[in-house]
Amino acid sequence: MEIKDSMRCEVNGISMNVVERGGSDSRLNRPALVFLHYFGGSSRAWSEVIARLEGEHFCVAPDLRGFGNTEAPPAGYAVSDYADDVVALVRLLSIERYILVGHSLGGKIALLVAARAAPGLESLVLLAPSTPTPEPMTETERARLLKSYGNRAASEETTRQTISLPLSQELHDQIIKDSLRASRLAWNAWLTEGSREDISAQMGNIRAPVLVMSGACDRAIPAHHLEREIVRCVPGTRLVIAPEAGHLLPLEVPTATAELIAKASAIRLDF
Repeated sequence: MEIKDSMRCEVNGISMNVVERGGSDSRLNRPALVFLHYFGGSSRAWSEVIARLEGEHFCVAPDLRGFGNTEAPPAGYAVSDYADDVVALVRLLSIERYILVGHSLGGKIALLVAARAAPGLESLVLLAPSTPTPEPMTETERARLLKSYGNRAASEETTRQTISLPLSQELHDQIIKDSLRASRLAWNAWLTEGSREDISAQMGNIRAPVLVMSGACDRAIPAHHLEREIVRCVPGTRLVIAPEAGHLLPLEVPTATAELIAKASAIRLDF
């Protein structure tokens, strides 16, 4: 199922595509949920998860700069630039309380937003997040991904390597289409710079509770990396393993993902 309702927001000088779902009642009763997608994805990656949460939560899912239907500026693809966009979007939408849900690339952005002690941020839910230190990616794989930009066959191969559980043809096609419409600037910047950035020195500044989910069969960012670099470094962090799942958790296990987020909201992550 694809999210169809979206709007344009001017954020830090770029035109951003943003999905809003959920009514005003949910905004008053619970913290909003702000979703940050994976590398090569878009807000559409959260469709199944948001469908399970929008009745109780105000949900916001932007296309990050250079991905989906958001503008691709000529520069500004550092993790800090993405974090600036998130903080500015939250302010623009007058969100007073929120939980930041970050997947893969979006997880690294979420960590930096939390390290800045952004106003209104209550907690983090991280799904297979990119690590605070450079991602555990071989140079061979990095070169393959750089070369694969805009290539459908290569994108399909990457998808096969990334997921573990079967997906519908609709979701499979969505992953490929999102990958192919990513801007080359954002694509190359993440692989050559963003994924290599080291923000680990700032992890000690995080005060918000953190809940991390990892797929048991995730080959891109295995759980032991998350245990070492996030769970052990950020007080108040808990790691949950999704059995049999790979890296694309919101697409592979949307019900388990939504349940985890709902639980985090209900108990405010008071471990």
